[in-house]
Amino acid sequence: MEIKVSTPTPIISVKPVVLSAPGRGEDLQVRVSAPATGSELPIIVFSHGFGWSLDGYAPLADFWAAHGFVVIQPTHLDSRTLNLPPDDPRTPRIWRYRVEDMKRILDQLDLIEASVPGLSGRLDRSSIAAAGHSFGGQTVGMLLGARILDAHGEPGEDMSDSRIKAGVLLSTTGKGGADLTPFAAEHFPFMNPSFADMSTPTLVVAGDHDQSHLSTRGPDWFTDPYFLSPGSKSLLTLFGAEHSLGGIPGYTVTETTDESPERVALIQRITWAYLRNALDLDDYSWPAARAALEESAAPLGRIESK
Repeated sequence: MEIKVSTPTPIISVKPVVLSAPGRGEDLQVRVSAPATGSELPIIVFSHGFGWSLDGYAPLADFWAAHGFVVIQPTHLDSRTLNLPPDDPRTPRIWRYRVEDMKRILDQLDLIEASVPGLSGRLDRSSIAAAGHSFGGQTVGMLLGARILDAHGEPGEDMSDSRIKAGVLLSTTGKGGADLTPFAAEHFPFMNPSFADMSTPTLVVAGDHDQSHLSTRGPDWFTDPYFLSPGSKSLLTLFGAEHSLGGIPGYTVTETTDESPERVALIQRITWAYLRNALDLDDYSWPAARAALEESAAPLGRIESK
């Protein structure tokens, strides 16, 4: 199976670009990876999983940048590189700080653009996507319109951002309530999303062997963002994939339980093709990628859309 993508170009990657973040307790550090050439470049803002940092997810960031996207990766407050103690007063609100980190990036694109040599004047600010893995998926989901339900089942604040035109949710948790284990319900009360208003076009990526210790359900829990949200959505279900989806957090990551370079390569290409389509950059990459997967003699996954 071959999913055709554009010819890769050399990339430049700059870190840290430091954004002032009053009230956060730490300045916001981001990494920016961009094609060395090209103009009117679309943007992907990427939210890492719990504990990670701007240095993670190189298999995705490098690929996207080499194929025409500017990728911006913040280090959120839960990063192991910051080592916040559990009793830090910010800890219960880290989920909110994460969403605010992503918005702050969009607010400060001028500074980011000026901080990367050769990037000035090359961004297409009308073509912005957000992507995230695991905890980062919940962060991005809120930017796409998901909301947190309170103890009475009422949806909380709308934190969506109209600047974001498309999303990619990788291994993103589903419903809360009775679907959470007692441990998760006690320690992660924010893990109680409603997808009823998550209307932004989104690709949901889930592994059919991703059994979470946070949920009483099986791997189908990670498909909730697709099935429970309105609007244009697609779901890529990866056969045999666990939470790291074959190794997207890094090239040599010991916590990956299902190492599969082939699976990572598929995710790279499918997400690229999806975002090309969702951001109206072309109308042929996504149909071609879907056809290649469907026609494969030994497919690594399946795609459905609504």
